[in-house]
Amino acid sequence: MSEREILLETRNLTKEYQLKNNFGVRKRQAVHAVSDVSLEIYKGETLSLVGESGCGKSTLGRMMMRLIEPTGGEILFEGQDITACSEREMNQVYQKIQMIFQDPYASLNPRMKVRQLIAEPLVTHKVYGTKEETEKRVKELMHMVGIRPELIDRYPHQFSGGQRQRIGIARALALNPKLMVCDEPVSALDVSIQSQILNLLKDLQQEFNLTYLFISHDLGVVHYISDRICVMFLGKVCEIGDTDEIYENPLHPYTRFLLQAVPSMDPEKGQKRGQILTGEIPSAVNPPSGCRFRTRCPYAKPLCAEEEPKLRSFGNRKAACHFAAL
Repeated sequence: MSEREILLETRNLTKEYQLKNNFGVRKRQAVHAVSDVSLEIYKGETLSLVGESGCGKSTLGRMMMRLIEPTGGEILFEGQDITACSEREMNQVYQKIQMIFQDPYASLNPRMKVRQLIAEPLVTHKVYGTKEETEKRVKELMHMVGIRPELIDRYPHQFSGGQRQRIGIARALALNPKLMVCDEPVSALDVSIQSQILNLLKDLQQEFNLTYLFISHDLGVVHYISDRICVMFLGKVCEIGDTDEIYENPLHPYTRFLLQAVPSMDPEKGQKRGQILTGEIPSAVNPPSGCRFRTRCPYAKPLCAEEEPKLRSFGNRKAACHFAAL
């Protein structure tokens, strides 16, 4: 992995939301949404962030685009610390980083036609000098994502959910970005449509050498599209490594429980339930001392409460558990 070129890197990235009372006065408590996360995204790969709702994966993805300002830490894109960039400098960065949003119904302006929606980044960044050149590019993008160019003057409500997501993908592709942050891009779609969108993303990645940060809670989808997986729990990275290695031999107990929760499609195995998590569900406002997973971990020992586990290397993988071993 060290020989591969890093496109984006986070160093000790942190986000806390200060709590307020009913009068708008700040309390001493804060929601620890993302805590001290350091990871790398390599050129041409798909790195997936997975974890249960509220684990901080979407917050982390939006911080990487500076849609949410971090409380602390650094975000390096092509070696440049974009947390220190001005608004003008970020406009240049946004030509290289784009986002595909979760809800294709909410992410498209219902008052704009397809030609306006896809052309919006081209117009904003003044890519072309004439309307004819812009329209030609819009039609090219529509063809790339499987939307007939003759539908250019239709409104979003005249398309299905899958078609709307294709329009969102076309808009994200308009500026030839290097990195695309995909925030649960298929979770709002029918299962039959999900596979089409995932195949489209894989084809586009191969054709344009794109890099994806793919955010999802669906482990089946993640297994299909990912090169590497980063598992998060309560704002912390539990484990990160190659997809196949993690699925075959998870090192962190939380990863193991997540994988056991996936329904089996093998009729010989049946629908056997894995071990059910018990214990106190930790709070992001007052996270437990030491390991944040310890209150639910059946393997927890006194050390887990006394000392926070570091993200240690195990070959090409890393895991934050005192007792992790290959």
